[in-house]
Amino acid sequence: MTQSTKAQHRDECEELEQIPNIGPAAAADLRLLGIKKPRELRGRDAFVLYQQLCAVTEQRHDPCVLDTFMAAVDFMGGAAASPWWHYTAQRKALYGTI
Repeated sequence: MTQSTKAQHRDECEELEQIPNIGPAAAADLRLLGIKKPRELRGRDAFVLYQQLCAVTEQRHDPCVLDTFMAAVDFMGGAAASPWWHYTAQRKALYGTI
């Protein structure tokens, strides 16, 4: 998918890769967690998703993965699209060093 195919609103999302900030690797991570469609992110906890990913893969993932999950969950919750790095300060405030 190219940037031009990213959704402007959550209701436009049919595939995970249409969510802003979600590329092939992040979509694969979400699918590994059993999330197949964007609507399945509504109401989810991005930190729990991050913890589950670390557990399933048996490795600590970069905290920017959590930032990306936070951006995707917020977008699917109805927030405007924001770059994943806009969530870094919020993640640090909420979770400290992970």
